[in-house]
Amino acid sequence: MRRRRPWSLRWKTEVERLGPPPTVTHDRTVARPSIARTRQVTVTRVICGVDVSSTSLEAFVGSAGPGCSFANTSEGIAELAAFCRQHEVELVALEATGGYEKRPFALLWAQSVPVSILNPRAVRDFAKSMGLLEKTDRIDARIIARFASVKGSAPCVPLSKRQEHLKALVTHLRQLTQLHVSQQNQGLLVTDKAVQSSIAKVLKMLASQKRSLAAKIAAVVASDPMWQQLDQAFRSIKGVADRTVAAVMADMPEIGTLSNKAVAKLAGLAPLAQDSGKKHGKRPVRGGRRQLRAVLFVVAGVVARHHPDFVAFQQRLSAAGKPKRVIRVALAHKLLVRLNAKAREVRLQFATAHAAQIA
Repeated sequence: MRRRRPWSLRWKTEVERLGPPPTVTHDRTVARPSIARTRQVTVTRVICGVDVSSTSLEAFVGSAGPGCSFANTSEGIAELAAFCRQHEVELVALEATGGYEKRPFALLWAQSVPVSILNPRAVRDFAKSMGLLEKTDRIDARIIARFASVKGSAPCVPLSKRQEHLKALVTHLRQLTQLHVSQQNQGLLVTDKAVQSSIAKVLKMLASQKRSLAAKIAAVVASDPMWQQLDQAFRSIKGVADRTVAAVMADMPEIGTLSNKAVAKLAGLAPLAQDSGKKHGKRPVRGGRRQLRAVLFVVAGVVARHHPDFVAFQQRLSAAGKPKRVIRVALAHKLLVRLNAKAREVRLQFATAHAAQIA
């Protein structure tokens, strides 16, 4: 009588003959794809993280690559560019550091080195989430490179010289306005005649400087055909005047090129969901371009007095029992969306006219 092989050997032979079983997911039989079709090639970019200070630039390639320190000078930045080319760096990631990152950003781009500027709070939160609590320049540079790689950061395109000039003028006018208000408030509290006389002279000088800057801003806007049309389109909204137009053009050059949702996020006027399970929390606004948002808060209240749709919108929110701050944010959001729509129309008309001239 012939002996039969053990069940385990027979099962092994059967599996080898039939091949591996199909994958079963949710009662549906899915054929196992071939290895050749599922193979993926992951290409990792070479990123150099740079921790910026007023005097030095601490660079680190990748999360475990070479590192080096450079001076935050024109010569040091040129050495950093050579260092990046030597190690075939595809992107340099910098933290926004109160303005100290501006010179490295401009000079690296001038040497054809792509640069991305990161939010320092996001980088610090990333480090904490990874359990990296230590903080030195070298560690920070390594974390910056790792964060840029995980986030998939893209290069930040430099602004044109005209755009930089407009932004500098608007920023300086904003600073002088704050100083003017501060001195006015001081003048209300001081009783000494000599101090009052000094404050009066300062206020007179500030008023003169503000008028001069406003004239320069108007001249810069008038020097660009696109900005001229945007200026006219924005002013068609009653309540929008010189300061608002300048602030929008300086602080949000992307206006008219992005969706309403993207523009609202840039300005920090997009409500952020705070939901978890059955809990539906309040949707706050945060981040974004604070200076522009502050202007929109004030101007939206003025616009809401003149335009019927803004008036009806404000009344509807008030009747629904919405808090005043929520109404304020909603009006600013509505104004920004209206400005974005105006800018989109102008850019489309400008592009059409330009294409017709070329044809």
